[in-house]
Amino acid sequence: MSIIEKDLQASLKKYFGFGNFKGLQESVIKSILAGENTFVIMPTGGGKSLCYQLPALMQEGTAIVVSPLIALMKNQVDAIRGVSNTEGIAHVLNSSLNKTEVKQVKKDITDGVTKLLYVAPESLTKEDNVEFLRSVKISFMAVDEAHCISEWGHDFRPEYRNLKSIIQRIGDNIPIIGLTATATPKVQEDILKNLGMPNANTFKASFNRPNLYYEIRPKTKNVDADIIRFIKQNEGKSGIVYCLSRKRVEELAQALQVNGIKAVPYHAGLDAKTRSKHQDMFLMEDIDVVVATIAFGMGIDKPDVRFVIHHDIPKSIESYYQETGRAGRDGGEGHCLAYYSYKDIEKLEKFMSGKPVAEQEIGHALLQEVVAFAETSISRRKFILHYFGEEFDNETGEGGEMDDNVRHPKKQQEAKDSVKLLLEIVDKTNQKYKSKDLVNVIIGKENAMINSHKTHEQPFFGAGKDHDKIYWMALTRQALVAGFLKKDIETYGVIKLSKAGKEFIKNPQSFMMTEDHVFNEANNDSIVTASKGSGGVADAVLMGMLKDLRKKNAKKLGVPPFVIFQDPSLEDMSLKYPITLEELSNVHGVGEGKAKKYGKDFIKLIEKYVEENDVIRPDDMVVKSTGSNSALKLYIIQNVDRKLPLSDIASAKGMEMADFIKEMEAIVYSGTKLNIDYWLNDILDEDQQEEIHDYFMESETDKIDVAIEEFDGDYDDEELRLYRIKFISEVAN
Repeated sequence: MSIIEKDLQASLKKYFGFGNFKGLQESVIKSILAGENTFVIMPTGGGKSLCYQLPALMQEGTAIVVSPLIALMKNQVDAIRGVSNTEGIAHVLNSSLNKTEVKQVKKDITDGVTKLLYVAPESLTKEDNVEFLRSVKISFMAVDEAHCISEWGHDFRPEYRNLKSIIQRIGDNIPIIGLTATATPKVQEDILKNLGMPNANTFKASFNRPNLYYEIRPKTKNVDADIIRFIKQNEGKSGIVYCLSRKRVEELAQALQVNGIKAVPYHAGLDAKTRSKHQDMFLMEDIDVVVATIAFGMGIDKPDVRFVIHHDIPKSIESYYQETGRAGRDGGEGHCLAYYSYKDIEKLEKFMSGKPVAEQEIGHALLQEVVAFAETSISRRKFILHYFGEEFDNETGEGGEMDDNVRHPKKQQEAKDSVKLLLEIVDKTNQKYKSKDLVNVIIGKENAMINSHKTHEQPFFGAGKDHDKIYWMALTRQALVAGFLKKDIETYGVIKLSKAGKEFIKNPQSFMMTEDHVFNEANNDSIVTASKGSGGVADAVLMGMLKDLRKKNAKKLGVPPFVIFQDPSLEDMSLKYPITLEELSNVHGVGEGKAKKYGKDFIKLIEKYVEENDVIRPDDMVVKSTGSNSALKLYIIQNVDRKLPLSDIASAKGMEMADFIKEMEAIVYSGTKLNIDYWLNDILDEDQQEEIHDYFMESETDKIDVAIEEFDGDYDDEELRLYRIKFISEVAN
């Protein structure tokens, strides 16, 4: 062992208490100590920060560490102070400090006490900071989270762009170390170019995390119940659930708490004290689960996170990789579960539509990769590694079995002719439709847009009606992923043919279209989900029995069946098997009043069914609702009682009338009376009200579009929905 190696080992033991280096750490540190520009690509959990912390402690002068997040800097500074007796060994220099604190930081640096100075890029643009740093010895400059430099990185920060010129102002020959946990080949190239170090020593660790199990489930309306069940199956284990919006974080955290799970929310809208308290509770294991926006987890060194759940699919594979990378950092089990629905992708695309075209283009390209990852039928591990420019070796690669696609291969079907038809129709319609309209053309469904272009008169209109809309939407997405089609950025969302697509029309090849997973009890430890629109229900036999019972009781009471329970409520019962009134009142659209009034026969039937068929009834499937809407409901009930104009009640809550009516519908459908006669009498006369009343009394369904058709447009959507509220209120409640 050379002297340098002995020194390194001794320093590692002295400062961090470790006997050995991990992975590439030793080679990286030698490169830094030799004063050479260094570039490190090391996935989360690989021990990236030690690569610059140890050489900083061993060298003369102060190392500057550029980092994008104040919370991250604070954690790192605390950690370094923890391995030293000197408080001033590490400091932060950012906008959170007052004048006295800044003075102390500068004194410690001048006195040679401070070895690591953490700064945000903004702090480096301040003239007095630059002046000061020019006057002291800087050992090297570490740029952490270096992917922030690249527009193609998932977390681009414009202020990172000028780092090279700032470093040059501080000193000419300062060695630069760039570090990142996620970077595609394109981003790597960008980082080296922007930091002006094309010949840096590059160290790239493998992106393979063999202990992580990757799984994607379809996202249905029962996603919360599924998450609750998954967490209960993993009781006592630590986990993170990521959501995109703060509102969703709050609601889900509340739902978990109500269902007996120790969980807290974490997002940027909480004050700093609460955030730090919740983070500490997680680290100290006072709670098991943090429900968070992506603001959580950066630099959190909790080695035993056992699962990471994505309630909403992330904006890029990099984000997904980084967030899932917080699981199993100790090499133990790590389950990465994400819920995927194409609706979420469309939502993310909508958020982008106001941004500059160049930014949109990048955003769309990154999203397309996420769609490809979610819908792919190949090994998810292979997909991720390929994305980061690494090949997975089937012979020697670890973790090959660790994903849902490998354990439960998806069904595929040959779709060569369908793809050809799809591409030809894009071509023949002059590439002017978005995917929804394109699919309508293929299945032969007219609408105003299609008719205005006279496409419905074309011979190919309806050429693919032997398959349904769902099939064609899936195929369109898979053709986008395969690169035969592309979305036009200028005319947001319009589908165009690519060069490869034109080639395919001339020379069609085999195209195996993937059938999506159907998750059910037999398939791993997933859950039966009733998905809207597919008509699929958890237990079709029970659903049939519940419908018969509803019909029988409706006849007895002389009311239409929907007055008792709506279809979505029966669907939920056939998923959750409630056998007490309390459980029934937690079923979608039921509520306490309705459960008491109509529920006895239903729970009796379900209980008997469960017993006779040996149904294993997971108690946690009867998910308790949080009542998070109860304040709004109370507000509406009180103000309707006071006979305030409905439009005033709605606008006081900042709601559109349509959304406000939806809230009133939820109130009456779950069994509470609302008397809105004072409002209805102004918009409908007595005869009109009688006519609508008779219609609902006779009708098999309470669907408004059916009613509009029946009345041939005499009444609009709002009038019928408002009268239906009166009808349900009087007849059902």
